[in-house]
Amino acid sequence: MIGKKIIKTEPVPMAEVKVILEKFAEKHELTYEQNLALEHVSKFSKIDYEKAQKLTEELMELPNIKKKHAVLLTDLMPEDLADVRLIFAKERIPIKNEDFENILKIIEKYR
Repeated sequence: MIGKKIIKTEPVPMAEVKVILEKFAEKHELTYEQNLALEHVSKFSKIDYEKAQKLTEELMELPNIKKKHAVLLTDLMPEDLADVRLIFAKERIPIKNEDFENILKIIEKYR
């Protein structure tokens, strides 16, 4: 890893990771780790790239929802209120019950 350093980190949905790795695979041969990552996102990505982008943007419009939370919600696609609460259990963000319900309504639109 000589000469390589992290310039910027940004959370991205699994659907976007899949697209990035597939484009990279067209031009280069994937390493073992990259193949494992592509296999993982192919198995566990629940929605396609366009829907993931729209869902992430729509979730970020809600109050107190940062990009990392929106990406996590997009990847996990929680089905009930308890799952959403678990995602935010360790966060020190004030989120109202009606916001949790709004999150579920938005996610339901993209299933």
